[in-house]
Amino acid sequence: MVKKTLIALFCMASTFVQSQNGTISPYSFFGVGDFRENGTVENQMMGGISMYVDSIHVNLRNPAAYSKLALTTYTLGVSHREYRLKDFNEQQNTSVTNLDYLSVGLPLGKGVGLGFGLMPFSSVGYNLISQSTNGDQQNVTNVFTGEGGLNRAYISLGFRPVKNLALGATANYNFGTLEYQRLQQVEGVQFGTIDNRESRINGFDFNYSAIYTPKIKDKYTLYSSVAVNTQINLVSKNSERIGSFSQETGQEIEVIDVDLDAQNLRNTELKIPTTTTLGLGFGEEKKWFMGAEYSFQQFSSFENRFLGQDNVTYQDAKSYALGGHFIPDYTALSGYFKRVTYRAGLRYDVTGLVVNDKEINNFGITFGLGLPLSGTITDRFSNINIGFELGRRGTTDANLIEESYFKVNIGLSLNALWFQKRKIN
Repeated sequence: MVKKTLIALFCMASTFVQSQNGTISPYSFFGVGDFRENGTVENQMMGGISMYVDSIHVNLRNPAAYSKLALTTYTLGVSHREYRLKDFNEQQNTSVTNLDYLSVGLPLGKGVGLGFGLMPFSSVGYNLISQSTNGDQQNVTNVFTGEGGLNRAYISLGFRPVKNLALGATANYNFGTLEYQRLQQVEGVQFGTIDNRESRINGFDFNYSAIYTPKIKDKYTLYSSVAVNTQINLVSKNSERIGSFSQETGQEIEVIDVDLDAQNLRNTELKIPTTTTLGLGFGEEKKWFMGAEYSFQQFSSFENRFLGQDNVTYQDAKSYALGGHFIPDYTALSGYFKRVTYRAGLRYDVTGLVVNDKEINNFGITFGLGLPLSGTITDRFSNINIGFELGRRGTTDANLIEESYFKVNIGLSLNALWFQKRKIN
């Protein structure tokens, strides 16, 4: 019964992942939208670091971690984010709730593990208004809206070829639709103009990783990790419709399909450059851990020819993350909070996005709890992970918008012995 329930949940969640509106950020107007955090709640609450591995949690960012899985693991994550959007003159509050990932991890044998799942990769969701005056001193209003996003289905394999060394690989299939609209209205003119654009996108990428975890004095563990997410090669099938509409009724008057073939824009390529992540950490197993990661990406080579935005450029991106966890006494029979995992971290992202000659960077403070669930032997290692993040992105300079946000994450990690052979005495 439990298995059937989880399968039904997986199917329903898959539909929800594809239909949800993942962001309300004005910066999702650029590129292929906002890139979503692709780590579990456990990773995100340690500043996003991905080098730490254990036997009861899935690690979505580091496929080598599947080699340590000891139990079948089902995991999903949900987030709610409260935004305060502020420019030089005013501010607005809004919020968005999302399903962030749905994943299964399977131990296949000693030192070998498999994982698969579905998660959002990027999201578009904005509503912007720009007002100006033309040469005839008429007020011109442009309304920009966008929605959609890319999703990611993946399969991962991790294995341990020798003691303390784990290797892994992930194959990702990215797919989705991005929709953009611009409405322009000129004061005193009966009809406005409309420009609708749509990109249907798909493509593959691969993630390779290695984790080396030697023991030091038989008590401590040194964690070192390298992960390479290869260039994401996306193919975009584009369409565009332009025309006019009545400013009085909003009804379209004459809208035609643009001949994109003549402009060589019907099918375009989007190449998101390779990302490399290096990590180093130290800790005592099942007690405490502290680590740091550095990621870099030559994002300056990215372009989206179909959108042709004039006020944006791209530069190389990099990220810094620091985080860790502490467990007072995971074997405690009394005192529930002694078995709780306490996590915290910091992150700073140079996103590579430059708008109006201003860098759009992100800073976040993360913290959270891993709460053990009580039950039978099949779920005694299951847990609920609750996390929080306070952060800020962007700036109010150069007529831009500063985003302050508070995010709440809830992750459910269920463990089971269902795929192990039963023994009859």
